[in-house]
Amino acid sequence: MLSIASNSILTLGKLGVGLAMNSISIISEAIHSGFDLIAALIAYISISISGQPADEKHLYGHGKFENVAAIVEALLIVGAGIFIIHQAIYRLTHPTPIHALDLGLIVMGGSAGVNLFVSRVLLQTAKKTDSPALAADGWHLLTDVYTSAGVLAGIIIIYFTHLTILDPIIALVVTLLIFKAAFDLLQESVKSIVDTRLSKEDEEAIFAVLQQHAYEFVQFHKLRTRKAGSERHVDLHLVVPYHQAITSVHKLCDCIEKDICRCLPEVRILIHAEPCDPTRNDCQICTFRQHIRSLTKKDTENLKEQCQTIELDIDKEKVKI
Repeated sequence: MLSIASNSILTLGKLGVGLAMNSISIISEAIHSGFDLIAALIAYISISISGQPADEKHLYGHGKFENVAAIVEALLIVGAGIFIIHQAIYRLTHPTPIHALDLGLIVMGGSAGVNLFVSRVLLQTAKKTDSPALAADGWHLLTDVYTSAGVLAGIIIIYFTHLTILDPIIALVVTLLIFKAAFDLLQESVKSIVDTRLSKEDEEAIFAVLQQHAYEFVQFHKLRTRKAGSERHVDLHLVVPYHQAITSVHKLCDCIEKDICRCLPEVRILIHAEPCDPTRNDCQICTFRQHIRSLTKKDTENLKEQCQTIELDIDKEKVKI
């Protein structure tokens, strides 16, 4: 909502000043802000949808609506860039005088300051919530800061040199920055759409949790990760001892899931438990066997004492019954 409000004001302000000055660079900035306004509206709608729980049509939730929104935002930026290039080329071949440079200085300086503040708020919130739609909107506005600063510098140069040809040239440079932002947004969003695996850091955190529970299962395999919006999805196969009780296995899976959730935000985990199979050489890699071999005599005596204590407790409970 903050982004929508700021972009509405800046779009109208830049457009009015750009038309009054007859400056294509400022008009191009107004168009850029206008597309940012549309992008902010799309981000607002997509975040509202992605926050809804899973339903009959979307059993995995609505997280990818944010990625779709980010792609639409990037395409809008590309459209704005093409329009600015067309107008800038026309001005290069048909130069026109520029008026009221002091007014342009005020508007572009104010625009850079406002966008810097709003973009920082959006990017900080996007980092906390891991929202691609908010991140896309934040990067849009941060790009506006750079382009506004470039246009501001151009106006200052034109003010002292009276070289009005610099105006469309600055607009073309602004467009290159716009295309760069669009490419980065498309690249990041497409990764989630095509189910690219999680980052190396995220997967290392998952491996670390599994390593903490290594002596409680035989092995794990078929680990798969992906991302949908701000949600992370993880599934794996967990091999457990053949005769281990289902209640014990379920408890182990719950512990692993809780530990991964503590390490990664917005994560959805699915663990498929399966019994060990000697024909797959599970016995050779069984962490239970390795752990037993590593036990010292003192450890073994401690285990025996614990077993006796448990038996006595059970007997007491029987007496009470």
